[in-house]
Amino acid sequence: MLKVLVAALIGTAAGVAVMVIVIVASGTTTSNASSVGLGTLPITTASTSSASSSAPAPSSGGSSSGSTGGSGGGNAAAGKTIFTGTAGCSGCHTFTAAGATGTVGPNLDNISASQKDSGEPLNKFISDSITDPNKYIAKGFSPGIMPDTFAASLSKADIADLVAFISQNQTTS
Repeated sequence: MLKVLVAALIGTAAGVAVMVIVIVASGTTTSNASSVGLGTLPITTASTSSASSSAPAPSSGGSSSGSTGGSGGGNAAAGKTIFTGTAGCSGCHTFTAAGATGTVGPNLDNISASQKDSGEPLNKFISDSITDPNKYIAKGFSPGIMPDTFAASLSKADIADLVAFISQNQTTS
């Protein structure tokens, strides 16, 4: 039994040594490695003291349809990254500005009818729809489909960025 244990230990050590030699000989490193297919991922979605995600977006004639309910300006470019990445919005919603074609949730290209039915300004409607998704239910959809965890899992800056991205990319019909 002891001979088997010693043989296994020597075999494992030899295997590790061979792997190290192969890696060193081939010059392989993990620096600058990427996860192909995941696209650009944000560094963090946590609220930090960094001004990068909390700075107001430059004015580009974006929406002036109301406030985000105290969330602040928001950065549309950061919102797109959150929409297509960490928040996973593009998996369920169609939204041309994000290249998203999901059909589980409402199409977000033109939400004006739902927003008008709510009686809220556009940005407040979008913010509420993210943080309290059962507050307004789009025609043809049922309550309980969209997760109600985004108020806790996204920072206020993330939500403001999503609101800026969605509101600045509305189409009219």
